[in-house]
Amino acid sequence: MSAWLNSAITRAEAVNDWLSPRRQDSLALLREAKWPTRKTEAWRYTPVDVLANADLEVVSEAGSSAAVAEVQSVAGLDSIELIFIDGVLQASGLDQPLPEGLSVTSLLGAAAEAQSWAGSIFAAVKPARHLFGLVNDVLATSGLLIDIAEGASIDRPVRIIHRLSDGKEAHVRVLCRLGANAKACIIEDFNGQEKSFNTCFAEFSLAESAELEHYRLSLQTGAALSIGGCHFSLQGKAQLTSNVVGFGSQLSRLDVDVIHAGEYALAKLNAIYLLDGSELFDLHTNIEHAAAHGTTDENVRGIVADRAKAVFNGRIHIHRNAQKTLAALNNRNLLLSSHAEICTKPELEIYADDVRCAHGATVAQIDKKALFYLQSRGISKMQAQVMLSFGFINELVDLMPNQFLAEYLRPYLRGRFAGMEVK
Repeated sequence: MSAWLNSAITRAEAVNDWLSPRRQDSLALLREAKWPTRKTEAWRYTPVDVLANADLEVVSEAGSSAAVAEVQSVAGLDSIELIFIDGVLQASGLDQPLPEGLSVTSLLGAAAEAQSWAGSIFAAVKPARHLFGLVNDVLATSGLLIDIAEGASIDRPVRIIHRLSDGKEAHVRVLCRLGANAKACIIEDFNGQEKSFNTCFAEFSLAESAELEHYRLSLQTGAALSIGGCHFSLQGKAQLTSNVVGFGSQLSRLDVDVIHAGEYALAKLNAIYLLDGSELFDLHTNIEHAAAHGTTDENVRGIVADRAKAVFNGRIHIHRNAQKTLAALNNRNLLLSSHAEICTKPELEIYADDVRCAHGATVAQIDKKALFYLQSRGISKMQAQVMLSFGFINELVDLMPNQFLAEYLRPYLRGRFAGMEVK
């Protein structure tokens, strides 16, 4: 076990709040857990040595005003913004008026009623196999409880913004409940390049016929260390649309779990990752079809340049009773360098006999003929490369339901392409 994990367990033993009874189960599992190595299947391509002996500061007070100033607004997006600076929720976010049917409270300040429903979700939607999810279980004393009432349609997106300063460590938990026939949009926004470490795990419970539009923008780069997860439980006829955009950093890992707990549930997952330099991005997705007539459509596309490495492991598990399931998983990758690396592993595990499922993965390079054609028309090599690369992932950007957010992301994506070279 690493020095950092030993320190985390010691710190967890001192945590005492309304979630402590639930935290004890995770703490017991954590004490028995082994530090990931190359022999650990879920981490074989993603070394965590950089974290093993990390010495970072956990902040207990709000961050500086300079850090707050770095938060960018999204043009045209009338969102409810909740900001975490170094893992601490800024109080101003809780003072703003909220639409009818939406309740947002801090994890620390939860009333008895909120504690009741949040306690039933906490560490219940997220599988216990995630090591750093257990770390978050026991250390996350800061976070949000988001409750959307039955039948409520929340027009304004909830944008949760995370910013970390140099040398800081943060653990944040988001618990979200959507009542029957409720509709909402949740945006998780991570940015920064300083040497820091954060775990942010979010659990979403969707009741009958609820609809959630979700975004996870993992835009941390440079020396940032980030390990987190998004976990969803879908009851009958619930609909989930989740969009992930990931940039690489020294260590970046995201786990996504979806449980089809009721019949006729629908999940659409689109993910994009763009890596350069010696960056790393690891995306693991796991879809559990536990009920009949469920549908999953998962599309993942990545562009990897220089000496960067992307890891994708996508698993769809069709349980024995999940008849009439429709599921598709597609991972497409573009390598811009002979030194870049992609480790892709799509999986189907099927125990029902009346299903339609498909999966596939491709790894390719930019078409040299297309690049030459554009250059022959007076377009510079760099511009031609950006055009071809952006065209590769633009289809998934166009599929984002919120076009204000899509337009906000496009300059970020083009900026990444402009710095990448075909080698």
